[in-house]
Amino acid sequence: MAAGVQEVTDRATTVLTENADDLLRYFRRRVGDDDAPDLLADTLMTAWRRTPVLPQDPGEARAWLFGVAHKTLLNHRRGIQRRTRLADRVRTVLASTDPAPAADAGLDVRDAINALDSRHAEIVRLVHWEGFTLAQVADILDQPASTVRNHYQQAKQHLREALEATVIC
Repeated sequence: MAAGVQEVTDRATTVLTENADDLLRYFRRRVGDDDAPDLLADTLMTAWRRTPVLPQDPGEARAWLFGVAHKTLLNHRRGIQRRTRLADRVRTVLASTDPAPAADAGLDVRDAINALDSRHAEIVRLVHWEGFTLAQVADILDQPASTVRNHYQQAKQHLREALEATVIC
């Protein structure tokens, strides 16, 4: 390693080591004991990657490091807000949908789908459970639309036969 690079690495190691406990306390006071170690690790990783811009003066380097910690904390809080909004949206969707059918409702159909060839079963699930068109399924599966249409027709025929057999029995 070149002398200049080694010097930067040594200085960064010293600054990070000397300030790690203070940074951990900084995070604990703001987010508690559960998230603080992870935020400290993120901060140290970010600071390590950015060592070329680490100020020479120890006081400035400490302030710079706390600036990195502050930005890490802001990112953490934004992540919490995003997850909270997502959870709220999911709860809203779940509250507005019909209740789930009984556990055994449609069991014969699910069994018939599960008995299909895996390619056919996935196409049926994507169309009927996920609401995609055959063209969209072709894109999802990265297959020609004609192949997906053909497999879908075959799957419908197999399902028809399987379900008719269960009705007759």
